[in-house]
Amino acid sequence: MMKLPMTRALVAAVAVLCAPLAVQAASISAYQTMPDDPRAVKVKAKGDGVADDTDAIQQAVTSAANKGEGGVVFLPSGRYRISRSILVPLSVRLYGVGPTRPVFVLGARTPGFQKGVGNMIVFTGGDQYTVGKVPVPVASAVPFSDKVRDANSSTFYSALSNVDFEIGDGNPAAAAVRLRTAQHSYLSHIDFHIGSGLAGIYQVGNESFDLKFYGGRYGILSEKTSPAWQYTLMDSTFEGQRDAAIREHEAGLTLINTSIRNTPVGIEIDRGYGDWLWGKDVRFENVSKAAVVISNEGNVYTQVGFDHAVARNTPVFARFRDSGKTIAGTGSTYAVREFSYGLALPGLGSTGQFATSIKMEPLKALPAAPRQVMRTLPPSTEWANVRSFGAVGDGVADDTAAIQKAIDSKRVVYLPLGFYVVNDTIRMKPDTVLIGLHPGLTQLVLPNGSPLYAGVDGPKALLESAKGGDAIVTGFGLATGEVNPRATALLWKAGADSLVDDIRIQGGHGTRLYDGTRRDPYQKRADFDPTAHWDRQYPSIWVTDGGGGTFVACWTPSTFAQAGFYVSNTKTPGKVYELSAEHHIRAEIVLDGVENWEFLAPQTEEEVRDGMDSVSLEIRNSKNLLFANYHAYRVTRSIKPAPSAVKLSNSSGIRFRNVHVNGESGYATCDDNGCDTYLRVTKYPYENAMQDVTHKLEVREREFASLDIGASGPAAAAAPALAGAGVGAGVKVDKLEGDFYSIAGAAVDAKGKLYFVDRRFQRIYSWSKADGMMVVRDAPLDAINLAFDKSGALMVLSSHGPEGTVYSFHPDQPAGPLTLIKPTPVTAHAGARTVVPVNFWQNGEFRDQLNPDTYEFTTLAEMFARDVALPKKREYVSPDGSLVMPAYRVFQQGPANHLGYRFSDTLDTHGLVAAGANGRVVFTNGSENRTFSGVIGQGGGIGDLKQVANRGGESVAVDKAGNVYVANGQVFVYAPDGKEIGRIDVPERPLQLIFGGDGDGTLFMLTHHTLYAAGGFNGH
Repeated sequence: MMKLPMTRALVAAVAVLCAPLAVQAASISAYQTMPDDPRAVKVKAKGDGVADDTDAIQQAVTSAANKGEGGVVFLPSGRYRISRSILVPLSVRLYGVGPTRPVFVLGARTPGFQKGVGNMIVFTGGDQYTVGKVPVPVASAVPFSDKVRDANSSTFYSALSNVDFEIGDGNPAAAAVRLRTAQHSYLSHIDFHIGSGLAGIYQVGNESFDLKFYGGRYGILSEKTSPAWQYTLMDSTFEGQRDAAIREHEAGLTLINTSIRNTPVGIEIDRGYGDWLWGKDVRFENVSKAAVVISNEGNVYTQVGFDHAVARNTPVFARFRDSGKTIAGTGSTYAVREFSYGLALPGLGSTGQFATSIKMEPLKALPAAPRQVMRTLPPSTEWANVRSFGAVGDGVADDTAAIQKAIDSKRVVYLPLGFYVVNDTIRMKPDTVLIGLHPGLTQLVLPNGSPLYAGVDGPKALLESAKGGDAIVTGFGLATGEVNPRATALLWKAGADSLVDDIRIQGGHGTRLYDGTRRDPYQKRADFDPTAHWDRQYPSIWVTDGGGGTFVACWTPSTFAQAGFYVSNTKTPGKVYELSAEHHIRAEIVLDGVENWEFLAPQTEEEVRDGMDSVSLEIRNSKNLLFANYHAYRVTRSIKPAPSAVKLSNSSGIRFRNVHVNGESGYATCDDNGCDTYLRVTKYPYENAMQDVTHKLEVREREFASLDIGASGPAAAAAPALAGAGVGAGVKVDKLEGDFYSIAGAAVDAKGKLYFVDRRFQRIYSWSKADGMMVVRDAPLDAINLAFDKSGALMVLSSHGPEGTVYSFHPDQPAGPLTLIKPTPVTAHAGARTVVPVNFWQNGEFRDQLNPDTYEFTTLAEMFARDVALPKKREYVSPDGSLVMPAYRVFQQGPANHLGYRFSDTLDTHGLVAAGANGRVVFTNGSENRTFSGVIGQGGGIGDLKQVANRGGESVAVDKAGNVYVANGQVFVYAPDGKEIGRIDVPERPLQLIFGGDGDGTLFMLTHHTLYAAGGFNGH
């Protein structure tokens, strides 16, 4: 066929599309050949950099979706021009393969990438809560569609590896990847040539390594991850960003072996926000304004730390946005051995004070770059396919002998997608490398009742390393079944140079089976009750007998195991990065007889049924440990109090940095009231961050930046019952009643008599000095919060019904009639009191907060002031018309004809409050951990906000003099001007505070299990 001559315009267009956009040398392809896997999908596109390959790539990743189970896609070497967002389905992994890295190219001035944010690749998620509609469509998908569902906290296994990006001129809104995913998701081996674009990554998730960012306004631009877990970045570089290498907030950013060069700012935490930021072995070179910009000073959610950072030509190491304070470097080249800013605890048994600590020294020259975290895998040409040794991987045939033969014969063994049944321990050689590419769909499976794993005997591994050595395992799952009491999934005795990466312990939530179904650990099947076998196996991952090494992105949620991650009897150094340990009955992470280990970004989660009694971290007989960016979460559906996230015994020499113990979680849904997001809050996070059971000391601060437990053992920091000689000096705290399950929702009548709810037993109690404690009502009506009207009737908020229920009764008639109160449209009620929650939470999770015009994020303060001021359309009015409760929207998980789990501002709070004599109501904002006052308007909107204390908490009460009492671990007392003037220490964590008794001179303090009181406040 005759070739037609090319016009100059066409030649110029082709040149723009094909020309490299940066002078940096291309990185080496991590997968030089395509692995042999018949179940993988291969992209069939032109890959010449000119033709539009969007449709072909989209077709390939869509075909790998596998009804939500996911799969693997191989993208051969080539240059692939795309013209709109590629939507990668749930659990799909895309790997570039071939002698050179494939490149995604965004041509110059591609439509849709000029305003706001436009992502080239968008990782999507499933319908997490089965609501049908997409509550919050992805704003950065090009073109925008209300059908594009973002990845979310149940998006697992998604990944992109060994594919580079080039963004052409004229795309100022372009960002290469959006990966707002949960566990076992990552980006690796990617060069981002961002040029004049916005960012390499917009919205991060889980972990990444070997990323190189060139140019762009930012390398990474992100807010909180979708599950609120940490984001860990390793072995990566940033160079030449126009504004900052990283701009983020609340991402739990953990940097390891990361270099930042030739940019004004290294890491910028957004205005009005904090973060749990930890950096280890971070290098800053030619960073002109500041290595790190710290915002939201004096707030517990701002926790910033570095361990062995170095800098050259970086005059300012830390710049504090709010105060303008700076911390300068020591000379042109210097080392920051340690840096910490945030709430610092002087010891166990203490409360914290905000502090900055830094150990810095000048250097003559920068040291050599540290060793990479992630060892390079052997070339794919050396991978021996386990199927060539007879393995089948169909979930039925016994592949034990074939897998063992492959390992005995070859150093490097590859497991293609499949479910490989194993009935005996697979034993590795000291240098074995065992590779898979999808931990959900590549599994070693121990069938139920495997004979060698039965009975009462010592542990028997599914997969076991040799002692010592430098073995590597990566990219597959280990399933020990439900009825194999001797089983431990991975028994690790390898040495300090070994690597365990991207390993998923199957058997818990979301476990995939070979036939495409999923196993529900809560389902009591007709022939089997899995709950009877919970906590009946040895630990899932057990490092012992001198074992150590590096553990990256391991996810271990099997409820059937004793613990998720267990380390014992070793002094060999261990490094654990982005560990997720969840859903165990007694403990998630256990260390016993361990020295020289560090855990960066460990995350735990306790579910409502299997985690009610579990601790997040148990440390016994151990020393010389570091835990940084540690998150201990109990789910919002929790129904039982738990005393402590961490339990210590006979242990010392432990550093805790950036600790986050919480129980709130974002939620996006659609119902009859429309689509929206909501921050669900539990009343049952861990009461304390930690307990030292040996020394009988605890830490009640649940958010703090630093705590050292000394080498000689923990010493209590002396803390008087009242800090200072302020209000309540010499106050005596009395125990009135105890042995409750969990009490809250209190109110006092006109005579000061106290009423409260023990929700678990559905009882409403009263207490007075004259009558003591009495049961007022114990009908099964799920009472939550109480308030009194002028007639003396008690208004009760119940969680019964899809929107909750409000009813009224007279407490002097315990068996008397109930009056149901229906919500009615808001109207004026002269002289009526309006009650609102004593604590709120708002932070906009699951909705992008970036303004596409200004590129500023809506701050927490702005969000809170906006949302709390919104009047409600309906209200509940007491029968006598003297009391109004705004009808806050109720968000429901579970079917409407069933109790399910319901959340609203009034259901979530520890109590209800009304305006005081000065016309202002005082309440806390948990998202900011601050206390405010405001004026209640019609419909319950609260305006004219004023901060009254720089500490928030579970509740707040105000005495007659206007002094403010905040429940946050202890009772902190503030003068009307916001100055801290005292502290009342309570034997248990106070949850609700309310004044009552004669002349309202008694401060009642409700904890989960006990009612306390302190008197003598009549004169204040």
